Formats: sequence, C-alpha cells, structure tokens
Amino acid sequence: MSGVARGRGVAVTGIGLVTPAGIGVDENWRRVLSGVSAATTDPELKGERVDISCRVPGFDATAELGRRNAWKLDRFAQLAIVSARQAVTDAGLDCGSWDGTRVGVVIGNSLGGVATLEKQLRTYFEGTPDDVSALMIPMGMVNMVAGYVAMDQKIHGPSLVTATACASGASAIGTAREWLLSGLCDVVLAGGTESAISPGTLNGLSRMGALSSRTDDPAAASRPFAHDRDGFVAGEGAAILVLERCEDATARNARRYADIAGFSATSDAHHATAPHPQGAGLARALRDALSDAGVFPDEVEHVNAHGTSTPMNDLTEARALHSVLGDRAAVTSTKGVTGHTLAAAGAVEAAYTALALHHGALPPTANVDSLDPSIDVDIDVVTGRARQKRIQVAASTSLGFGGHNAALVLTAA
Repeated sequence: MSGVARGRGVAVTGIGLVTPAGIGVDENWRRVLSGVSAATTDPELKGERVDISCRVPGFDATAELGRRNAWKLDRFAQLAIVSARQAVTDAGLDCGSWDGTRVGVVIGNSLGGVATLEKQLRTYFEGTPDDVSALMIPMGMVNMVAGYVAMDQKIHGPSLVTATACASGASAIGTAREWLLSGLCDVVLAGGTESAISPGTLNGLSRMGALSSRTDDPAAASRPFAHDRDGFVAGEGAAILVLERCEDATARNARRYADIAGFSATSDAHHATAPHPQGAGLARALRDALSDAGVFPDEVEHVNAHGTSTPMNDLTEARALHSVLGDRAAVTSTKGVTGHTLAAAGAVEAAYTALALHHGALPPTANVDSLDPSIDVDIDVVTGRARQKRIQVAASTSLGFGGHNAALVLTAA
C-alpha cells in the first residue's frame, strides 16, 4: 500500500521556464529529453581563463518586456519576470482578476545583479562618480526580483527571496508550500533565477576549481557522474512554478503537472564550499522530505539529482542517494544539458521533475560515456536516451555552498 499522504501536498498548476534549454516549457522539455548540451563558447568571455557558458538562447528582453522596463532591470530579474508571466498564463490564471492580497511570491537567488555591479564598479574606477548609474543599487539588490515580480503580477501578499546558494530555488518552493498549507496564501509563485555569467564571477569560480576546463569542447564539458568530469559549466536561467493547494486546484478544474508532497532542508555545518564526504546532511534532508510526504524510500522511482559535474559533489551525492534509496531509483542530472544555473537550479530541476511525472519520461544525463568507478555505491544513472516510464513518486535534490541541502518530493497528480 502506498505511503503517500496526498492531503499535505500542493499542486503545480503552472510552469514558466527560461533556461539554456530554451524559452518555455515545450522547448525546455524537448531539449532536456534530447540530452544535447547547451554549452558553447561565449563571445563575452573572450580571453578569459574559462570562455564557455550556458546562456539562454535567443532571449530578447526588450521584445519580452518592452524597452521601458527592460533597460532598468538586471538580467536575473528579466528572466524571472518572463518565466513568471509564462507560469501564470500556463496555470490559466490572470493577475488582473485575482485577489492579489492572497497571492505570494518567493524566489531563490544568490548573486543578484552581479553583472550590473561589476560593470558599474568598473565604470566608477575608470571614470568619475557621476558616471555611475542611479539604477545601480536597485538593479543589483537580491530582494528586488521578488519585488519586481510582485509589481508585474499585482501581488500584494508576502514576497521573499531565499538565498541558500545553489539550493535557493528548492528552498523557495519549500517555503511556498508552507505558506499555502498554513493558509497564508491561496496561490504562490515560487522558483529561482540567476544570471551571473560575468568575467569576475567566472574567474572566481575557476580559481576555486569549480568550473570545467574543457574549453576546447564546450558541448562535452558538463558530464555529471562521468569518470572524466572536471567541473561544471556556468549557466543562467529562471523557473517559476504556480503552486496552489490541491483542493483549490481541483475545485477550479486546473491541470496539475504534479504535487509537491514533501520538503526538508538541512545544514552540513562541515565546510564553506565542500559537501560532507558521505553526504550525511543531504541524506537526512531526503529522509525527512520523504517522511514529510508520507512516502517510503522504496516508492521513489526517479531522482533529478543536483549532479553538478564536479568530482566531489557527484561522489558525495551518490553516497547520500544510495544510503536512503539504494539503487532502485533512476537518477538524472539535467545539468549535462543546462549547465549549472546556480540559485535557479533547484527550481529548474523541480520543474523538470514535475514534467517527468506528467509526461512519463525520464531525461538522460548528457555526456556520460562511462560512470566514475570511484563512486563506491551503485546508483542507476539514466544515460544515452530518455526512458519512457510512468512514475508515481520522484525527488529533486539540491546542495549549496555554506552546507545548505534541500530535498523536494513530488508525486503524480
């Protein structure tokens, strides 16, 4: 008998995606199922130590938002607003007719408008104080993305930005779920956004040893769980989910992609940037999220793993997953396609997990020719091509600098 406590869930009724895999749900899902990497040589990084990235292809902020709005927003906010608009439309809702006092927004972000700040500081040091833009601060502040989405969507309920590094998007979704279950809101727009591909940021990540140095073959650089992985490819993007209580979604006959049935977050308290060697904190987060959902470990059929393509992350995450789930669940890292979208990653991957439940297909992990033999536990990594499989229970796991861990459990609607 299933252990799923479906009464505690909230429904995913709308999805907005603006990622290196494309703009919109359909483009994203096709690209992720193809397993073809989005990484390319980046002209804006010419001459830098690492000159490859995963940017959103064909994104035109002026066309999407209008010149008046686009010029005053950093790209991380532009991506979030566009994905929020997509999600609300996808959910069959209209901000012009809802009670905005009962709607909330919570978005994960970590680096804010770092590209704007980098550019404006260069202007200051190379020019005069009067050359600095009056918009520098509002464009750079992390919290402004939730504020701008609230303004755009006429949201008058709570707005918040979660900052748990690369677990920020998952933390936002978990927070939104609590808002809904507590009765604080009736609808929440939840997700993550990041656009931090700049020379300064990437040089900092490179100096840490986090980035792949496979710059002569960008499309093969992000290779989670592979024996020859050497780091991640920096990406950008945003994912926003419309979340509602299951009974409310059912009452308005809304389409439900999946339900967010459980969530948990933990801290490693181990190291500033390295995960716990055995993945103890992540394992505890996953166990607690399963308990929150009323799901038994042997019911989990699929995991969209954090899977950054760094040697340490993939090893410790594999250990954590195996300690909780054994080798039963099919494991995917969609970062092989999208690169690492940093604070957006947990939300992007939660969206892909919801789509896997909705469509009955498990995306492959790109660029994995052979699994790393140093991973000393058995996990079933999906490689080569997508698996067609109807599933009922899936999980999405996220880790972040500072020892942040987050786990979401999703179930078929």
